Amino acid sequence: MQAVLALDQGTTSSRAIVFGRDGSILSLSQQEFRQFFPRPGWVEHDAEEIWRTQRDVAADALRKAGMRAADVAAIGITNQRETTVVWDRASGEPIAPAIVWQDRRTASRCDALRQQGHEALFARKTGLVLDAYFSGTKLEWLLDNVQGARARAERGELAFGTIDTWLAWKLSNGAVHATDPSNASRTLLYDIHAQQWDDELLAILRVPRALLPQVVGSSGVLAKTSCEGLPRAFAIAGIAGDQQAALFGQACHKPGMAKNTYGTGCFLLMNTGDKAPASRNRLVTTVAWRRAGETSYALEGSVFIAGAAIQWLRDGLGLIASAPEINALAASVADTQGVFFVPALSGLGAPYWDPHARGAIVGITRGSTRAHLARATLEAIAFQSAELLAAMTADCGIAAKELRVDGGATASDLLMQMQADLLGVPVVRPRITETTALGAAYLAGLATGFWKDEAQIAAQWARDRVFEPAISRDAAEGHIAQWKRAVERARDWARD
Repeated sequence: MQAVLALDQGTTSSRAIVFGRDGSILSLSQQEFRQFFPRPGWVEHDAEEIWRTQRDVAADALRKAGMRAADVAAIGITNQRETTVVWDRASGEPIAPAIVWQDRRTASRCDALRQQGHEALFARKTGLVLDAYFSGTKLEWLLDNVQGARARAERGELAFGTIDTWLAWKLSNGAVHATDPSNASRTLLYDIHAQQWDDELLAILRVPRALLPQVVGSSGVLAKTSCEGLPRAFAIAGIAGDQQAALFGQACHKPGMAKNTYGTGCFLLMNTGDKAPASRNRLVTTVAWRRAGETSYALEGSVFIAGAAIQWLRDGLGLIASAPEINALAASVADTQGVFFVPALSGLGAPYWDPHARGAIVGITRGSTRAHLARATLEAIAFQSAELLAAMTADCGIAAKELRVDGGATASDLLMQMQADLLGVPVVRPRITETTALGAAYLAGLATGFWKDEAQIAAQWARDRVFEPAISRDAAEGHIAQWKRAVERARDWARD
């Protein structure tokens, strides 16, 4: 056995990476897929297209690496988390488009649940806030709005899953309907303390238990591949939601260690060990992973729009032709000249949890240029993440010594320096920034004996560059105060 194959199914693309024993990348393949925006605030995917692109990049990555089936120890799956798919158990066909985690169509339902007094119950059992971000109300919406879906679900004819579950089903040709606790803990249906689907929560959201997947460990063989387009009998041996996988891949295996992933959104997680602390600052408590019978938890702050804001500058406004162009454009000006961009294009996540917020650009003058907006976009990503770490520090009472970072946007030295300046702590970029896929590979490889233990994995983690803060704390706090003024102008804007 020479390698582990990681399937990294993200919000805008499907990727597959073959990792060697030392954690190095042997090959990578990626395909973007379509995004659908049928109404303001709605975001959908074609689940079949997700499957096809994921299968095809997996085959391509194996081909590029020159790997045969006998060379690969296991497959690990990591995925965009709360995106919701319902499909027919007999045909394997989705009954409707997948509702993406960014989708806000159930914001009013979440408001109603709060008004009915359910917020504390959901927080206590799931560690989550009542927000349209999570899967539960998306699933309820599908059952109520797809003709015949609720009756079919009650008869056991339909299956629900987040993207990990959908991929495992397709890879195994329907042999397994399963998820892991890191994904289950994002549904509003799973008690993270009892570690099981919760009947009281299912009743509130009117979700039949027959829809739900089995919850298995994040690291362990659950099925073998049996699908067209890929070699048969690969062991599917690891599942973790993308942000928890990145935490594992960053070797943040001990309490107090934190990482931030810069992807479509930004997701900052801190390992809290076997404790599941309740947040006082509107963060969420989530399962990090369950391995070898033991569960680790994490505090998490979620920014909905980060890299997606750069994508919007490219696709929506046409200000740049490719995402990497933003760095040179932003660096061509010394500052934003007072321009702030609040990228609340899908509402605001932590610590605001405002589904009615909408994007705003403030401080524009006749002297403002596309370069100032480009720089304000990078600053917005850093501002949002700085707010998360401040909330996390207040919750835990532990000041972070450093922040480990990963994801595509970490290639921007300018963004990473902005982040260090605002945080006041070093920002550490690892040599291998594909830590989401790497975490999935590690979980699968540990299950099959390809890697020995977490200590071996931690020893393979290596720094690429450390960004030290270069401005005073007074200057940083002044910038953050101005950012918060801009945020207030974007909040509570939209009405259903």
